[in-house]
Amino acid sequence: MGSKAAKRQSVPLDDEQEELWAGEITIGTPPQKFVIDFDTGSADLWVPSASCRDEGCQNKDAYTSTSSSTLESNSTSRDFSISYGDGSTASGPIYTDTVTVGGLSATGQAFSAVTSESESFAQDPSDGIMGLGFSSISSIGAPTFIENLFSQKVVSEPTFSMYLATNGSELYLGGTNNTLYSGNITYVDLTSKTYWLTNGTSSVGGKEAYTGGMIIDSGTTLIVGEQRSVEAWWETVEGAGRCSRRDCGASGYYTFPCNSPPNVSFTFGGAEFPVSSDYFNLGSVDYFGETCVGALAGSAGVPDNAWIVGDVFMRNVYTVFDEANGRVGFANLATAA
Repeated sequence: MGSKAAKRQSVPLDDEQEELWAGEITIGTPPQKFVIDFDTGSADLWVPSASCRDEGCQNKDAYTSTSSSTLESNSTSRDFSISYGDGSTASGPIYTDTVTVGGLSATGQAFSAVTSESESFAQDPSDGIMGLGFSSISSIGAPTFIENLFSQKVVSEPTFSMYLATNGSELYLGGTNNTLYSGNITYVDLTSKTYWLTNGTSSVGGKEAYTGGMIIDSGTTLIVGEQRSVEAWWETVEGAGRCSRRDCGASGYYTFPCNSPPNVSFTFGGAEFPVSSDYFNLGSVDYFGETCVGALAGSAGVPDNAWIVGDVFMRNVYTVFDEANGRVGFANLATAA
């Protein structure tokens, strides 16, 4: 078992229109394939059921329970139900089956084959979601995939890492891929083992504009914070203003002059990591390209009144999620990455 526990595996991820990074998993025996959004901001695995007729399930690969010899039904009558921060929902029966990612398999993995999905999921390129937060926030109430890999001695530590880019992106199970980052990894302790919640600072032009809780969330495209703290952050940006719902399609967005983008950075554990202006700029709202929209938006009801730090930040760093030690790490990207 000793050699088996040393396994580490790279899982290729595809950039889906810079909105999410998805990879392939299989469920069941024989394996049924799915394209999955690996989400560090939740802790449940679900895919569409073959019996789902909602619009959100259409044109997706679906799980057929009668086709798997390793399926076990949930021993309770309770169904899975989840609601995400953007208001989308999914629900359905709970099963356990063998789940494989990058050649690494967890047996008896709890998941839901959902029979109801929000219409918004119809636009997603992925079939479902694999939550990689802590099982303490699992709506199913069961260990996550990475926790099962560790307890079943498939990996030597419940650690995984993410590299998000236009090409060559990957989820690395069981450790880190040192070819993708340079220098040391800066680790910061989590404030709770729920979300990947830690403390950090965001600066504009070298001046601190926010300090507080930050949830490192691969399942969120942008950076989203509690409305008042986000408004205070934008007040430090010269020429910034609120973006109307008409121009931005939703409230909570802010604009800046396209010809002078803010110099944005995040600091964790004393290490500063700049955010590329290309990633922070969501595009212009006017015909002449003078007013651009920023990738930091305000929202009500953010967990723990923290900022949700999503892919706009994660694309600039190599991110390590170390469950055993209750910490998250960041490193500069390798120049060849």
